[in-house]
Amino acid sequence: MTAENKSIVQRALAGLIETGDVDALAPFLSDDFIHHRPGTTTSTKVEWLAAVRAALVPLAGMQVEIHQVLADGDHVVMYSRRWLPGAGPETAVVDIWRIDDDLIAEAWEIIEPVTQVAANLVWWEPAQH
Repeated sequence: MTAENKSIVQRALAGLIETGDVDALAPFLSDDFIHHRPGTTTSTKVEWLAAVRAALVPLAGMQVEIHQVLADGDHVVMYSRRWLPGAGPETAVVDIWRIDDDLIAEAWEIIEPVTQVAANLVWWEPAQH
């Protein structure tokens, strides 16, 4: 089941990443799909696909480098780096996908510009007394 779920996510994203075809992603999402962002922002399937479609226009030519795809039970986690050739900051992205009945039922996404990573490590430093 874990390998199968990993394959579902990889196939769902292949068309989107390789061609920018949002419609290729839609059949892999359940009708009651929910996309979560940090905070309280959520989107339905229709809302999220529309947002992805709108985002791809200014992000045409975006490069995606997938570093890890890990699966455990009904969850698949993907870590990738994304950037626009010659412009904009490189971003680190963690996506978590929940699979139900061979479809992606939920997704969580955390996006962080790589240039901010060092600044966000401050909480790891010991307190100065």
